[in-house]
Amino acid sequence: MRVLLSLCFIASASVSNFAQATTAKQTSHAEMDKKKAVILAKQTIDGKTLKITEKTDFYTVRILKSDGHVVDLHINKKTGEVKKD
Repeated sequence: MRVLLSLCFIASASVSNFAQATTAKQTSHAEMDKKKAVILAKQTIDGKTLKITEKTDFYTVRILKSDGHVVDLHINKKTGEVKKD
C-alpha cells in the first residue's frame, strides 16, 4: 500500500513539473509588447527612454544615457534579442 501511494505521489509530481515547464515555454514564445521591450532595453543600457518605435519584426527603443549619448536598441518581438544600432 505504501509503495502504491509513493508511486502515485511521484507520478503526480512529475505531471505537475511537466505542466509548469510547458506553461513557461508558452509564455516565452508570446509576442513581446512595448513595456517588455523597454524593460529589456533598460536592462541592457541604463538611461531615460525617449522614444519607442514599432516595426513589423522589432521595436526600436531610443535611450538617453547619463553621459548625454543617445542609443537606439532593436528588440526582436519574437525572440526578445536586443541589438545595438
